[in-house]
Amino acid sequence: MSTEQSEHSVAASRPDKDAAGSESYLTDPAYLNMDLLRFTTAGSVDDGKSTLIGRLLYDSKSIFEDQWEALETTAQSRGEEGVNLALLTDGLRAEREQGITIDVAYRYFATPKRKFIIADTPGHEQYTRNMVTGASTADLAIVLLDARKGVLTQSRRHAFLSSLLQIPHLVVAVNKMDLVGYSEERFDEIVEDFKEFSRHLNVNNITYVPISALKGDNIVHGSEAMSWYKGSTLLHHLEHVKVDSRTNPHDFRFPVQYVIRPDQDYRGFAGRVVSGHISSGENITVLPSGETTHITSIRGADGPVDKAEAGESVVIELDREIDISRGDMLVRSQNIPLNSPRFEAVISWMNREELLLDKSYIIQHTSRTAKARITDIRYRLNIDTLHREDADRLALNEIGRVLVETSTPLFFDAYKLNNATGSFILIDPDTNVTVGAGMMQSRSTSARDVTKEEVPASRKEVETRPKAEVFSEPWNIERKIREEKNGHKAQVVWLTGPSGAGKTSISKALEKKLWDKGFRTVLLDGDQLRHGLNRDLGLSDDDRKENIRRAAETAKLFFEHGNIVLCAFISPFRAGRKWIREQFPEESFVEVGVQASKEERIRRDPKGLYKKAIKGELSGLTGFDADYEEPGKEAWFVDTEQRSVEQAASDLMEKIIERIKL
Repeated sequence: MSTEQSEHSVAASRPDKDAAGSESYLTDPAYLNMDLLRFTTAGSVDDGKSTLIGRLLYDSKSIFEDQWEALETTAQSRGEEGVNLALLTDGLRAEREQGITIDVAYRYFATPKRKFIIADTPGHEQYTRNMVTGASTADLAIVLLDARKGVLTQSRRHAFLSSLLQIPHLVVAVNKMDLVGYSEERFDEIVEDFKEFSRHLNVNNITYVPISALKGDNIVHGSEAMSWYKGSTLLHHLEHVKVDSRTNPHDFRFPVQYVIRPDQDYRGFAGRVVSGHISSGENITVLPSGETTHITSIRGADGPVDKAEAGESVVIELDREIDISRGDMLVRSQNIPLNSPRFEAVISWMNREELLLDKSYIIQHTSRTAKARITDIRYRLNIDTLHREDADRLALNEIGRVLVETSTPLFFDAYKLNNATGSFILIDPDTNVTVGAGMMQSRSTSARDVTKEEVPASRKEVETRPKAEVFSEPWNIERKIREEKNGHKAQVVWLTGPSGAGKTSISKALEKKLWDKGFRTVLLDGDQLRHGLNRDLGLSDDDRKENIRRAAETAKLFFEHGNIVLCAFISPFRAGRKWIREQFPEESFVEVGVQASKEERIRRDPKGLYKKAIKGELSGLTGFDADYEEPGKEAWFVDTEQRSVEQAASDLMEKIIERIKL
C-alpha cells in the first residue's frame, strides 16, 4: 500500500454496539439545549481533511453500526487492509474513485459538551466554490496543512477566504506529523510561516495544533509521541471555544420571499428574518417604496407569535395595504440599510471563463434579483503575498475588489456589519451557472457614482460614506527636529489589560513621573476617548476594532509631534495590537501587559462593571465573559498584585528613559 493510500486507511476494529447507540438522546432536553458549533475543514488536496473528520467521528464514538458495516464492505471490495475513515464524508461515487472531496459533505455529531455540524469542503482548486459554500455559515474553520509540504497556495487561499467570510475562529492543524517524525522543529517552522502570512488576515483567534489524523494524535486524545505539545487536543478546543453568533442581532432585515393572498381580506408577507428582531406593533419601513406602517401580527409555524428573531421564518401582516412584492425588504423605520445601484465588493471568482468587465450577469441578493455588471476592478489580491495587483479581469479562484452596477438599487449593509444582507452571488445568464460570490464593502467610493438620494441613515453607514480625495502631506516640522528640541525621542507606550487590572492608575502615575522630569507627555485613556472622539461606538467586535484604530491614529499624531504617548486601552485582541505596533518604528513602540487575576479584578471593580456582569445586567465584559488575548513575549509585563502602582510606574519609567535617550 502506498503512503498516500495509507493516509486514508486505518486498521480499526468495529465499534462496540453501545458506541452506535440509539437515537433516544435526540429528544433529551439537556441535549437539545446544548451549544451548537458549526465548523468547516479546508486546505489543499490530500492534506487529510476527510480522514480528520472520520477520525473525529470514530474516536468520539459517533459512528453507527450500519455506517461501520458499509465502510468495512467498501474496504473489502477495494482490497484495503483497514477501514478508510475518509469515506465517512466522501459520499459521491466520483469522490471515492478519485480519492478527493468534490462536494461539500455535512456531518453531524455530539459530545457531552456540545453539538457539532461539520462541513467537509473540497481542497482541490477546481472546487473552491464549494469551499465558499461550506464556510459561509461556519463559526470556526480548520485549515489543514501537510507537515511535509507546509503552507501551500491553496491553504493560503482557504485561510484568506475564511477571513473574508469573517469566520471568527481559525484552527491551523498541522497534519501528518507522524510522517516527519513528530518533529517539534518542523511544527514551529510551519507555525512561523503561517503567522507571517496571517499578519494581514482579519482573524482575531488563531490556534495551532500538531496532529496525525491517521494515528489519532491530538484529535480526541493527547499524543505521547508529541509530549512537547502542551496545548489542547483538537476536540477539546472545539468543545470549549466560544461560539460567536455571526448573526447581526440589532438591525432588523426581512426580505420578502412571497406574498400570501388567499382572498380579498388577507395579505401576508412571508420570509425569513435574516438579522435582528421585530415585535408586533412596531413601526417598519418598506423598501424601496419608503412607505411607513406598523406590524399588526406575526405568524410562525405554530401560529401567532409576539416576536420574530433572526433565523425564523414568519408571515408578517401590516396595518394597511401597501404594494409589496418579492424582493422588497421590511426594516425598522429608524434603521435603514444602504440603498444604491452601485457598490464596491470583494469577489471570489468561481468560473473557468474569466470575469469580464461590462458583461451582463444576474445578481442574487437576499430575495432580490437584478441585472448586474462589473464596471471596474479596483485590484486583484495575490493570495501568496496578499499584495494588491492591477487587473482588468479575474480568472478562476482569483479574488479582487470590484465596482458593481445593478439595474435596480439594492438594500444592503456592509458585509462586516451584516453578512446576511452584505453577500451576493453572480450568475451567468447564458449558462445559469454561479460564477462568483461577493461580499459588499460600501457604496462606490467614486464621487461620480454618488447620488443625492444616497444619504446614510445611521452611524454604521458613516463608515461606508464615499471618501474624499485626499493626499498625504509631509509634517510641517519633522519629528526628528522636535525630538532634538525636546531632548528625547518620541515613544508610544501601549498599556493593555482587562478592566480592573490597573492600566489607568499606572499610566497616570507614570505620566506624572515623566512630566516632573521634564519630558513631553500625552496620556490617552479609553474612557476619555469613549466620551469624546469615540462616543458613537458600541461594544461589538467591529466597534471595538474601530475604537482601537482611532486611538492608534490619534497616538500617531501626538507621536509625530515628538511626544511620549501613554495609551491605556483594554485592546483585547492580539491582531489589533499587532496592527498598532506596525504603525510605528520598531524602537518607538512598547506594549505593556498589565496583569491581575480575575478574582482580584472582581474585588477591585473600580467602575462596578463586574458587579453588573455577575448580576447578568452586562454582557461582553472583557476578561469576564468576553475573550482577552494576553500579549506575546515581546511585551513588558506588570503584575499589579505583586507591585504597587508607584512601584510599577517607577519600574516602567526607568525602562522608558533608557529607550528615549538621544
